Amino acid sequence: MPYANKKIEELDTRRQTISKAIGELSVETMSPQKEQELSYYLDHWDSIEFDNKRKADDGLIISIKATSDHVKVEWKI
Repeated sequence: MPYANKKIEELDTRRQTISKAIGELSVETMSPQKEQELSYYLDHWDSIEFDNKRKADDGLIISIKATSDHVKVEWKI
């Protein structure tokens, strides 16, 4: 369980970092509508539906590679 808790903390820290990065994106990189949508999804992550989480992930993640020992996420931002 300590391993899972550590990973959860790492992912939450990364989520916060991504939320901040979204706020700093320029209009050239992302439309204001898309930026608002992603910000909403991240701010309400615990209460949004799975499909909305997937939409947010599609806008932020290039790929995820996972093994029993390691998770590697390649981010678009």
